[in-house]
Amino acid sequence: MKIEWESREIVALDAPLELVAMCCQAAEQVELPCAVHVLLTDDEEIHQINREMRGVDRATDVLSFPSVNYRPGETARQSPKRLRREWDPELGACMLGDIIISYPHAVAQAEEYGHSVRREMCYLLAHALFHLMGYDHMEEDEKKEMRKMEEKALGMAGVTRDDGALAPSDEELCRLARLAMQKSYSPYSKYAVGAALLSADGRVYTGCNIENASYGLTNCAERTAVFKAVSEGVTEFTAIAIASNGALPYPCGACRQVLNEFAPGIRLLVTGNGGEVEETTLPQLLPHGFGPKDLP
Repeated sequence: MKIEWESREIVALDAPLELVAMCCQAAEQVELPCAVHVLLTDDEEIHQINREMRGVDRATDVLSFPSVNYRPGETARQSPKRLRREWDPELGACMLGDIIISYPHAVAQAEEYGHSVRREMCYLLAHALFHLMGYDHMEEDEKKEMRKMEEKALGMAGVTRDDGALAPSDEELCRLARLAMQKSYSPYSKYAVGAALLSADGRVYTGCNIENASYGLTNCAERTAVFKAVSEGVTEFTAIAIASNGALPYPCGACRQVLNEFAPGIRLLVTGNGGEVEETTLPQLLPHGFGPKDLP
């Protein structure tokens, strides 16, 4: 999912908001390219917007304004035609709508609830995104369903109340890889690849292939995901899903060697443009692999 950011506040966020957005889309089972506009502002501005747009004379934490007009009882997963009506050719995605978050309000609520600003911002984004995808919480059963989706997406992103993670299913991991593929920079080969790497503690790190005019400096999706995770201090992995817009994207020799450095027994899921999924393991792809264990 593409996020168009606009900020009135000077904010230093360590929250994985892009991943949360991708996990919300994966949880909703929507694979069309989607986009959202997010404004980070203060209580004064969100108070003004509340008063002018909703007749509510107070500041709130988050507002969402959907672009898609869903049928009653339907959400984004049942509404591909309605999503396509909101296609923005400049973004190359279906615009879901606008989200406005009061950052000072989020900071205050995090302190009130006894958790991090990181978690609060992730929750507010997920909550607003599910509103944009057709969910509501006016009735108790609607509230339960929306809350279940929020927790599922936050768990997949590794952002839960106890800072643990809820590992995605194989299907969800493949869906995240396909969403990561949408960010591929592959102007030369036109062969887009995305990867979703599952860490041992349940967090997911995504990557895409990034090509270069010199060709030799191209980086594969698998290595992008691994390097992203390792750069954040994570070095243990259990599975990786790899998706492409063409033939099944089995990892190249370099990626097999990089994976072997950190996860010699890792499980691999590969899926191509036909939607089929094949499963294998790294020892099957790289028998007798050379790794850290072989060095003095």
